[in-house]
Amino acid sequence: MQRCDWAGDDPIYQAYHDTEWGVPEYDSRALWEKLVLDGFQAGLSWITILKKRDNFRSAFAGFDPHQIAEWGEADIQRLLSDPGIIRHRGKIEAAITNARAWQEIETREGFDQFMWRYVDGVPLQPAFATQADVPPKTALSEQVSKDLKKAGFKFCGPTITYAWMEACGLVNDHILTCHRHGPCAAMAGEGGAALGAKIAR
Repeated sequence: MQRCDWAGDDPIYQAYHDTEWGVPEYDSRALWEKLVLDGFQAGLSWITILKKRDNFRSAFAGFDPHQIAEWGEADIQRLLSDPGIIRHRGKIEAAITNARAWQEIETREGFDQFMWRYVDGVPLQPAFATQADVPPKTALSEQVSKDLKKAGFKFCGPTITYAWMEACGLVNDHILTCHRHGPCAAMAGEGGAALGAKIAR
């Protein structure tokens, strides 16, 4: 069974690659959770985040942005003393700020529509032959990053944003020889069609 090179030999990484990465995500809250986790990953390896993901979900109230948006200094101190997560004040504060930014977008138009509009509701299919062909960022991720920052988000540079787009299936960057390329390419499905119809209106 062939996988993308980055999946390596770690069973946790392989399971993530085989079941989650590149699968189109259309749920507003889940999209936000993954963006926050990608922000925490900045400067670290993704496997570090994966191994701590359950701890993150516990510490961050199941990644309920409505709860997190109300948090203040006491919650920041609680999180800074939690060894189960990445204890970085800037990233913790960004998660709270990003929860508030998410609320504004969600109320106005839906975070799912805001993000998926960049690809017209349909995952991009670059069809890269090798891992070396896959870029760390694109002109589109530069624009998405710029727009997110304008909306109040932090820790969402173009490289983080592109990693998030790959993870959430806005772009299918499984290489052509990977066993997940074809299945992910076929996953626009009803969720994508319904979202695409909303975006078109």
